[in-house]
Amino acid sequence: MIIKKLPLGPIQANTYLVFDEKTKDAIIIEASGDAEAIKTELDTLGANLKYILLTHGHFDHVFGVNDVKNLYPQAKVFIHKEDEVLTENVAIQCAHFGIDGIEKPQIDEYVDENSKLSLGDIEIKAIHTPGHSKGSVCYLIENNLFSGDTLFFEEIGRCDLFGGSFSEIEKSIRNKIFTLDKNITVYPGHGENTSVGHEIKYNAYFGENSRY
Repeated sequence: MIIKKLPLGPIQANTYLVFDEKTKDAIIIEASGDAEAIKTELDTLGANLKYILLTHGHFDHVFGVNDVKNLYPQAKVFIHKEDEVLTENVAIQCAHFGIDGIEKPQIDEYVDENSKLSLGDIEIKAIHTPGHSKGSVCYLIENNLFSGDTLFFEEIGRCDLFGGSFSEIEKSIRNKIFTLDKNITVYPGHGENTSVGHEIKYNAYFGENSRY
């Protein structure tokens, strides 16, 4: 399995390309912008794009969904139903940050913890982690957790936007992420990678050595 990080879009949110060398199938987690850059990476690998998995519905993570979907109409777009309200109002989100609006991203299916997703023989487990938004989801693929804006390197996602809740993000991180294997690598929606074990110890809010 190959994982590539592509910081794209108006505020450089991380899009991740995950590629199964055996089947040549690939997924992307987020579609934050620049569909051509994503296509270049897929073409280099000779990959077939199977899914576009969204961790949540904020504009910077869905900015390139429609452009990628136009290039790969067979790729199914997934988001949690609780964040549909965000994608329906994506133009308002953009305006709030002074960015030209985009059309509502096309969503094909809703994802939840019962969803059966796979990449070749590899299971993709969706973990509902509300707090940054109502429908925030992390995706666990083998020993790799794609955390969206729920968990960052020694930080957490902001909770002051629509649907955000500090108490919910605390429960999500403590009960659903910190209970995972400490050796799991965390790939966040912005910034550098971390690990579950590092965050258990050093996270500024919920770690053993928290500053707050």
